Amino acid sequence: MAFLLVAVAGRHDGLAADLMVRLEGDEHVRQVLALRRFDEDGNLRQPVDPKAVIDRPATRRVASRESAGTYRFSDLPAGKYDLVILTTNQIRIEGFHYPPVAEFDPFLSPHDEAPPDVARWIVKDIAKSRHYENKVTPLYLAGDDKQVRILVQLLRDKPTSYDGHYGKPVATLRHEVWQYRNRYGGWVKDRKTKVLDRILMAKQDLAKWIWIWEPRLGGIDVKDQTVRVVYPIPREYRSSQVRGLLRNLVVSGAE
Repeated sequence: MAFLLVAVAGRHDGLAADLMVRLEGDEHVRQVLALRRFDEDGNLRQPVDPKAVIDRPATRRVASRESAGTYRFSDLPAGKYDLVILTTNQIRIEGFHYPPVAEFDPFLSPHDEAPPDVARWIVKDIAKSRHYENKVTPLYLAGDDKQVRILVQLLRDKPTSYDGHYGKPVATLRHEVWQYRNRYGGWVKDRKTKVLDRILMAKQDLAKWIWIWEPRLGGIDVKDQTVRVVYPIPREYRSSQVRGLLRNLVVSGAE
């Protein structure tokens, strides 16, 4: 089966087109949304909301359901989009692509996989580094022998000062794009990152969610002609098959 993913968008002021999404196995789908996170230079088009809600992504672009499994976005302004699928059984499936982290960096496709030996070294380096979050997970790595970008999931479900403020144990969850550069033969993490989202919610509620990240739903380039995307919704959500937040990863309740 062919999946439609397209190249980096240029500047196409005034252009618009339809985006058709065909979902296989959509019996639990509640909404299909489109996020246009970045401008043509890779800057966030709006600040990240620190009070974001997991089941209400910050976008007004919601597809209309034309028939079973078929959804349409009409007259989307030209740009690069990531799709989000929300289901009635508390699953969020989200597309992504890699923006520039520093000035003059190129956009990267999630399909530009990092060299295996470099990827292994970076994963180990992240694991041994100290973080505020107690569960830091590199989900995807893309790049070459000069620079590698990583989609990272950062979860803290240990007690924090937020617990007292909310009157219950809470968890913080973020997704960021990090970058490592090869400097004279050694890999070094850039200090600058790109934050995609911030979620703060009760542990017991977050523990009920699945939030997976899917490169096949990201970086969709809309210009002046209808774009079509086909995606089979997973039948199972296991760590060996999908990447992201799975149910019961969060430690619910007090510790």
